[in-house]
Amino acid sequence: MNKRRARFLVFKAPSRQELEGYAFVLPCVLMLLLVLGFPVTIAVLNSFTPLWSEAKTFTLENYVKLARDDLFWNALSITLRFVGSTVLLHLIVGLAVAVALNAQIKGHRFFRVIAILPWTVPDVISGLIWRFMYNPTSGIINDLVRSSGVTRSYIEWLAHPRLALPSVIFSDVWRGYPFVMIILLAGLQAIPRELYEAARVDGATAFQEFRHITIPLLKRMIIISVALDTIWQFRRFGLVYNMTFGGPGHVTEILSLYVYKQYFRYFNFEYASAVAVVMAVIMLIISFPYVRMIVRRV
Repeated sequence: MNKRRARFLVFKAPSRQELEGYAFVLPCVLMLLLVLGFPVTIAVLNSFTPLWSEAKTFTLENYVKLARDDLFWNALSITLRFVGSTVLLHLIVGLAVAVALNAQIKGHRFFRVIAILPWTVPDVISGLIWRFMYNPTSGIINDLVRSSGVTRSYIEWLAHPRLALPSVIFSDVWRGYPFVMIILLAGLQAIPRELYEAARVDGATAFQEFRHITIPLLKRMIIISVALDTIWQFRRFGLVYNMTFGGPGHVTEILSLYVYKQYFRYFNFEYASAVAVVMAVIMLIISFPYVRMIVRRV
């Protein structure tokens, strides 16, 4: 019998200090089970069984309907494009800003505060601000485009089928990059500066330092930031809701917005629960690398 297996077979009573720790954590666990566990259980059961009807029969009808629903697949496609684009841009912009803010320049703390300000704006308020900025007649973005001489016409940023999704993505990049920036900045500050000094002594360029020191030592933080940001982006709702409500047509209708419409607009409670369950499963699959990394460290 190997040592790892033998360790699991040996029962060790928890110490008093461990019991006290469990007692302090228990209220938080119970609160999470009440706030998150109960709604999740109801949603899963409701997706298989119509809980609010008299005939409570187990059925996969909602999932069969989901597999044949073109609007669901369109929402899933839009969500994957939205999440992939925003997460990639969050990483690029967040890493660039984090590297710039990590430099020991005068007033760096002030610039760090300025860089994090977009993250302090709620989703709903951010969506309203950008909707007003994209307004074709009174928005500042059209004023800037017209004053620069690019075009003299008014551009319908949020009403054009090809411009609506890129416009929403651009707005989300402004809103969401500080989340990735904070994680990467913490990782950069943990890298010993002696490594960079030794590299400069050996004649390494700034790009070589970034490639052979920064990126390898920042790899774990990059994985964590991408995993967490992907989960955040999959559940993004307020910004898209206030900017386009999924329009024009369905070109910006992400999954979270599709669930909202099915539940609160069309009152398809069971079908909306099925879509929400599928959405949760996708997020669990995406979060697997992050959970695996955390478990390995424990």
